[in-house]
Amino acid sequence: MNQPLAYVNPQAKVAKNVVIEPFVTIDKNVIIGEGTWIGPNVTIMEGARIGSNCKIYPGSVISAPPQDLKYNGEETTVTIGNNTTIREFVTINRGTKANMETVVGNNCLLMAYVHIAHDCIIGNNCILANAATLAGHIVIDDWAIIGGLSAVHQFVNIGSHTMISGGSLVRKDVPPFTKSAREPLSYVGINSIGLRRRGFSFEKIKEIQDIYRIIYLRGYNVTQAIDVIEAEMPATSERDEILSFISRSSRGIMKGYSRIS
Repeated sequence: MNQPLAYVNPQAKVAKNVVIEPFVTIDKNVIIGEGTWIGPNVTIMEGARIGSNCKIYPGSVISAPPQDLKYNGEETTVTIGNNTTIREFVTINRGTKANMETVVGNNCLLMAYVHIAHDCIIGNNCILANAATLAGHIVIDDWAIIGGLSAVHQFVNIGSHTMISGGSLVRKDVPPFTKSAREPLSYVGINSIGLRRRGFSFEKIKEIQDIYRIIYLRGYNVTQAIDVIEAEMPATSERDEILSFISRSSRGIMKGYSRIS
């Protein structure tokens, strides 16, 4: 339904049952899938690829040019998956020539005032709480939860099924299945409640806990911990996901918990 008070560029490809509220602007080179609702005063700029059954709330700006001085007008995109909710005043910048796209997956919730900078890749079923801010080139894997008012440094990787405390400064990579808090950001346990809710068995949760006890609680450095895990822990998909994440980390993983007197 095209609202007469909205502007939709004739070159935009908008499915017939998309609802467009007043004062929306949709630019050329935009694709919007079936069943999506675009709230009042939303701006969707060139290069947006929005899936089906999304909800985009008032004041959001999708696919604005990146805030990167190296950007030189190259044709890049923002891709948003199906069933994703984007609340008020969220800003998502399109990619640069580095990756050519910014991606938000399926079934995500981006709460009010979230900012996602250029070339970020966000997986499925992720939640970014109010005013969480991502710099460029960040990768967030499936089922991650980022607390409100958190700021994530460029090029950081955040693993699957993680939970990061509100107000965090995320300067290092956050391995999968963990909870993190404090300043500087530190390991404070595994996300056992989230894992139980997603069907992980007691035995699987204990396996993950045992792996992180080796990494963070036995006094090993990371290289030593990996050697011990490979020697002591049988190969499973979760073990291998953790080891693969750590081996790929270019910024290093977050520190272990330390008691402050």
